[in-house]
Amino acid sequence: MKSQLKKEISFFGALSTVMGTVIGAGVFFKSAAVVQQTQSTGLTLLVWLLAGFLTICGGLTVAELATAIPETGGAIRYIEKIYGKLPSFLLGWAQSIIYFPANVAALSIIFATQCINLFHLSSPYLMPLSIVTAISVTCINLLGTKAAARVQSFTLAIKLIPIALIIVAGLILPGQVEVSLVDFSSNNQDSVLAGISSALLATLFAYDGWLGVGNVAGEMKQPEKDLPKAIIFGLSFVTLVYVLINVAFLKTLPIDQIAGNLNSASETAMALFGGFGGKLVTIGILISVYGALNGYTMTGLRVPYAMALADEIPFSRTFATLSKRTNAPYAAAILQVSIACIMIFLGTFDLLTDMLVFVMWFFSVLLFIGVLLLRKRDPHMNRPYRVPLYPITPLIALLGGCFILVMTMITTPGLAIIGIGVTALGIPIYYAKAKGAIK
Repeated sequence: MKSQLKKEISFFGALSTVMGTVIGAGVFFKSAAVVQQTQSTGLTLLVWLLAGFLTICGGLTVAELATAIPETGGAIRYIEKIYGKLPSFLLGWAQSIIYFPANVAALSIIFATQCINLFHLSSPYLMPLSIVTAISVTCINLLGTKAAARVQSFTLAIKLIPIALIIVAGLILPGQVEVSLVDFSSNNQDSVLAGISSALLATLFAYDGWLGVGNVAGEMKQPEKDLPKAIIFGLSFVTLVYVLINVAFLKTLPIDQIAGNLNSASETAMALFGGFGGKLVTIGILISVYGALNGYTMTGLRVPYAMALADEIPFSRTFATLSKRTNAPYAAAILQVSIACIMIFLGTFDLLTDMLVFVMWFFSVLLFIGVLLLRKRDPHMNRPYRVPLYPITPLIALLGGCFILVMTMITTPGLAIIGIGVTALGIPIYYAKAKGAIK
């Protein structure tokens, strides 16, 4: 595969990939969870800045692996190179069983929630509408890559419009609330540290997608120069956008009206633009969410399919089979949407997103450690790009990742146990497959 990769991606191509991958639905809906945990305008904005800084450090660190190991499969192949086949299988397993289905379920719930709010439907419609949403996106992807890509291109062009409108109007128009950047007082009865850690876990869903940023490294013209610039400028811009839109939320609505309210983005739009204008912006938000859902669905189908091609999962022959008419991996699609529908019944938006963030940051921590290990184990390895300020940058990413994992296990141990438990279920399956007990 290395010899087949064409170096055609410029700096601006990499920059748009960074921003397009990361900016999704979390920017509109995670403020509710963050504000609920911090109960403070200053702490809310601080957490968004911290998450952005941690994401930049993580992206810069993993990018070294991406340029040194530019192989199909991305993080799965980095883990395999550093730790072996079992850990890499567990990452693919976690992505197939938890990460992508949880994303599909969470985004389907948030799409249905916004539809109910926009069209004034009753709450019993939430579950069936969420399931219909997940199935509809899966059906689009079963029509083939071209159909899914068209949806993605359309929604990519639309999703920045509501963000820009809310930021500009929110900053220019007089607000109901005075936002203080230096007031870190909180009404939260729990410890401030626990509140910040829970809020940080929530914000990281909005920054989710950075792990795949380095996947284009092998196709970049000058990865050693353009990749770090694309990550720094791209993720810095995303961080700025997230902070500014949260300033608009906090300035427009009282803090108790944002806390725990998944409709706070649409209510902000209504307050800024009036009834009709607010509905138009909310429709733009819905399109953005649907696009993010389509992106995760399209990407998620490829993980079990790619693993099946390498005969790494049970029933590989079935999962490696494509539809004769549309060339779509239909077995992977059925698996993903089935798990997502079960998750829709079992979890809420915040529960599902927190669980997937916890699981993926566990493997991210392994990648940060892996950069340090490879520097010692293979110092002469070809590295077109090296982490700037080594080892400070990887250590910041590592400490931040460990903080997230430890505080999650302390504050929400059930969430951590579920994530670890489901991931660990892949161990006996891996050995059963390796020994031929499962075809």
